[in-house]
Amino acid sequence: MNFRYTILYVDDVGASLDFFVRAFGFEIAFLHESGDYGELSTGATKLAFSSTALMRQLGKHPQKPSLAAPAFELAFETEDVEGALQQALAAGATLVQATRDVPWGQVIAYVGDPNGYLIEICSPVQLPTPG
Repeated sequence: MNFRYTILYVDDVGASLDFFVRAFGFEIAFLHESGDYGELSTGATKLAFSSTALMRQLGKHPQKPSLAAPAFELAFETEDVEGALQQALAAGATLVQATRDVPWGQVIAYVGDPNGYLIEICSPVQLPTPG
């Protein structure tokens, strides 16, 4: 089994794809002609977007995400956390937490996307050397 997709429910798929392209440098892999579904190239696992209208048509009841009470976060890894943070902010992200060092050897920052999803921008975890 493979973890293939994370799908975010959004009101405007095209606008969400555009934001993630500008904010994080991802490329659009697919956008359905209806505009109700799209995917970004992000590595082995795709980040996808489905319209809330389509989800309601399929009998689902999507909830709005909340930066004040997030249920999960997306984490994007980079060697240049501060540069990536500034790019995201310039693209319209909301600053949640400025860049900081954490005890496990990472540099992290948090932003919110225009839909209210929480995004961590982080450096690779510095694992201890064995033995």
